[in-house]
Amino acid sequence: MHPVSLRLLWAVAAVAAVWCQPASAQYLWKDGLGQVHASDLPPPREIPDKDILQRPPAGGRATTAAVAAPALPVAGTSVAKAASSPLDPELEGRRKRAEDQARARARADEERQAAQRADNCRRARDQLAMLESGQRLVRFNAQGERVVVDDATRANDADTARQVMASDCR
Repeated sequence: MHPVSLRLLWAVAAVAAVWCQPASAQYLWKDGLGQVHASDLPPPREIPDKDILQRPPAGGRATTAAVAAPALPVAGTSVAKAASSPLDPELEGRRKRAEDQARARARADEERQAAQRADNCRRARDQLAMLESGQRLVRFNAQGERVVVDDATRANDADTARQVMASDCR
């Protein structure tokens, strides 16, 4: 055989041998932080079986179905995209629990603010009723002396109570 055709035959054989090799990443697993790893070596012993997403086929030869791994989240993609992947239901569960907790905190804050507004409204109504009753009112100044509330102060306090009622009474 001619030396050039022999070299060509060897090159074709080498290319065919490379194409016929099984896929090198035969194991796919998720670590404790939720990151997905692919390797031709088995995962570390501390990785539980439930977190091993793919193993090599039993016959030792990779098939196209075994090699086709699910799409992995690319670095830099959003957590929402990675969480929507069917690979990580645990991460999806954590995300949903966090959203539920945030909604519960927001609801509790709204209820607390509503209760405070209702209390402010009740106090403003009581204050306005007292100011409009016509009774003589007395306050104590910084020195502890009694000071009678005059009409201008009474009107000013009534306006303040009405403003509080306008904002907090619904």
